[in-house]
Amino acid sequence: MSEEFRSGTALKKPSLFWVQIAGNSSANCWSRLHPFNMFNNSNKFYHRKALTSPYPGSHVERSQVPEDKVSWLIEWKDYNPVEYTAVSVLAGPSWADPQINDKGFSPKFNERDGEVERKSLSGLYVVENGRPQNPVGRTGLTGRGLLGRWGPNHAADPVVTRWKRDRSGNKIAHPVTGKNILQFVAIKRRDCGEWAIPGGMVDPGEKVSATLKREFGEEALNSLQKLPEEKVELEKQLHKLFSQEHFVVYRGYVDDPRNTDNAWMETEAVNYHDETGETMDNLPLEAGDDAGTVKWVDISEKLKLYANHSYFIKLVTEERGAHWSEDPGPGCCE
Repeated sequence: MSEEFRSGTALKKPSLFWVQIAGNSSANCWSRLHPFNMFNNSNKFYHRKALTSPYPGSHVERSQVPEDKVSWLIEWKDYNPVEYTAVSVLAGPSWADPQINDKGFSPKFNERDGEVERKSLSGLYVVENGRPQNPVGRTGLTGRGLLGRWGPNHAADPVVTRWKRDRSGNKIAHPVTGKNILQFVAIKRRDCGEWAIPGGMVDPGEKVSATLKREFGEEALNSLQKLPEEKVELEKQLHKLFSQEHFVVYRGYVDDPRNTDNAWMETEAVNYHDETGETMDNLPLEAGDDAGTVKWVDISEKLKLYANHSYFIKLVTEERGAHWSEDPGPGCCE
C-alpha cells in the first residue's frame, strides 16, 4: 500500500452528522460521545486541514473555500473545485476503488459493500451524481486525491499511554497543575514529517480491534522485520497490552489534509493504558513501515500533531485525569 495512503440516498439535512458511538457490552471497554472537533465561532461543523494547499504529495492547489461557504447547505453557484486523483490511486492497486464511471464498478454507498465498509461512522452521507459527498462540507478539491476509496476511508488509531515516572518509579506531576503527566507512543510520519498516533487503514473484512494491534506492531515495534521467534514473543506482549482495560476515545470524521469533496478519512481511536509501565518495558520501540521515528512523548496542549490527533490525545487526558493545559479554562465540549 502506498506510503501516503497507509500512514446512495440523498439526505435533505446533510448538516446532521454527529459522531455516533455504538454500544459496547464489554466490561473492559468504554466509549465517549463527542461531536466533530471542527467548529467555527458559530458552533457549526468546519474543517481546516482539509482545506490546505498544496495537496499532500503534489503541487495541486485547492480552490479556496471561505469559512462561510464550507457547508453544503450554503448555496454557491460559482463553486469550481479542482479535480485530482493521484497517479498511485489511478494505477488500480488492490486497496483502491476504480474510477466512479468505470464499467462494472457499482459501489453500494452507505452500506457494507462485500468486504469494503462504505458506511460512515458519522451517519448517512449524500450521494450526488454518483459521487459521495464529504459530510462536513466543501474542500476545494474533487476526486480522491491520495485516498483509495470513494466516500469514507476507515482507519484505526491506537493511543498507547503510560505515566511519566522518575528513576525511582514515582509518577511525575506537572509543577503548575499538580496533575500527573501522561506519555504516549508517537511516530514521525515519513510522508509529511509530522508527529502522529501510530495508526493505519482498516483492511477489507478486518476487525478494527485487529487493525489497532497490527498497526501498532508494524509502526511502533517494526514487527514486520522481526525474526520468527521474536514475532512469537512480540505477539504475546501485544496480546497482553491490547486485551487489557481500554476505552474508545473517538469514532468519526478526521480533519485530514488528504480529504476531498468525495473521499475522506474516518477513524476509531482507542486508548490502551499501561498503568504500571511493565508491559511496555517488554516492548522496545522501533520504527517501521511508514514511521520515520518512534518515541514516548509527554502529553500537553503544546503538542502539534497530524490531522486532529491532538484532539484525541486531549480526550485521553480528560478520561485519565492527567495534565493537559496550564490554563484552567473550560474543558472540551461534551
